[in-house]
Amino acid sequence: MMVPSDAELEALARRLGEQLRSHGETLVLAESCTGGWIAKIVTDLPGSSAWFDRGFVTYSNGAKIRQLGVDPALIEAFGAVSEQTVTAMAIGALDHSDASLAIAVSGIAGPGGGVPDKPVGTIWLAWARPGRDVQARHHSLAGDREAIRRQAVALALTGAIHCF
Repeated sequence: MMVPSDAELEALARRLGEQLRSHGETLVLAESCTGGWIAKIVTDLPGSSAWFDRGFVTYSNGAKIRQLGVDPALIEAFGAVSEQTVTAMAIGALDHSDASLAIAVSGIAGPGGGVPDKPVGTIWLAWARPGRDVQARHHSLAGDREAIRRQAVALALTGAIHCF
């Protein structure tokens, strides 16, 4: 994946916002490795308060547990960067908000923190909507910390656009 520019990220956020607004829906975010970057891109857009409910930056495992209600046993069994945890983050974000679409992201942006089965660049994303199956996707991204995080933001927004 090419590393997206600020303009490309803004265009994705604008497209998602237009879809949310046209369907009368709102967005909630549960961010870990992106550290609030998705929320920043979204709130940079004038009028985003019409379709953005809130964001949770749950960088630590404790924050995932306390703010989103992620079961500590999931994190213990599968790790913070896993399909199970990111799915629970998305569900927890919906449960702790008034939104109708949740995006969750957890990953290893580096330069450290990678292990053989989860190297730097491992990202899990999830999208949840009430009454629908949670969609989760794994990506192996390349580049430095900023490139990995920037790509994760683009993938998160793109996946949400495809929820409509």
